[in-house]
Amino acid sequence: MEVLSSRVLLRPTDLERSRAFYRDTLGLAIYREFGTGPDRGTVFFLGGGFLEVSGRSETPPGPGLQLWLQVRDLAAAHAELAAKGVPILREPRQEPWGLLEMWIADPDGVRICVVEVPADHPIRYRP
Repeated sequence: MEVLSSRVLLRPTDLERSRAFYRDTLGLAIYREFGTGPDRGTVFFLGGGFLEVSGRSETPPGPGLQLWLQVRDLAAAHAELAAKGVPILREPRQEPWGLLEMWIADPDGVRICVVEVPADHPIRYRP
């Protein structure tokens, strides 16, 4: 199987609320939209992949769904998100594995790990 592209499909309980969170609060750029009116789907750039927010679900996604978003500056991301009123589930800290991580959640409770990879971290280099 040759995979050419990929995306995470998210079916929120309130489409517009989630679309606004990812677009306005997190500031994700829009790759494309499809459909019309309030039920239109939105596909966001998500680093090397895409996040599609479309459709509706009667219940929030299960606790097994989590997103991992790498940023250049975690302190700046923390300040920006806190100023926008995003609840910080776990304050930024350096983990034993060396990454700087903070946890937030989207309006449906999808946990999002916001990560900074320090310049000297081994994940940046392959031997």
